[in-house]
Amino acid sequence: MNAKLAFRIAAALGFLAVGLGAFGAHGLKNLLTENGTVEIWEKAVFYHFIHTVMLCVLASRTNFTRGPWMSFLIGIIIFSGSLYLLALTNIRWLGAITPFGGVAFLVGWAWLAICPAANNPEPVD
Repeated sequence: MNAKLAFRIAAALGFLAVGLGAFGAHGLKNLLTENGTVEIWEKAVFYHFIHTVMLCVLASRTNFTRGPWMSFLIGIIIFSGSLYLLALTNIRWLGAITPFGGVAFLVGWAWLAICPAANNPEPVD
């Protein structure tokens, strides 16, 4: 995967985050209220959107590194994906999957904290 494709995927995920946020607030409002899962949907959108922004930031860097980018992508899919499904279906065991996505987010952030030089090269004078 190259930086250009990574950025396109991130942009598509950003589009999806905004769309899912709006759809949850309007099109799914009654279902989510009935299920008592409005806050779950909102949390899924929040984490989805924050980590999509990070995908864009990472893909925009001169020295694109796949590791943290992939960790955040996996986190969005597992964390937010399981919460979206939980909010829609009210199947509570889906919440047991969510922490695996949270771990993927943590791995991405830790990767950036431990290896900042590889992900944020010093500017050239």
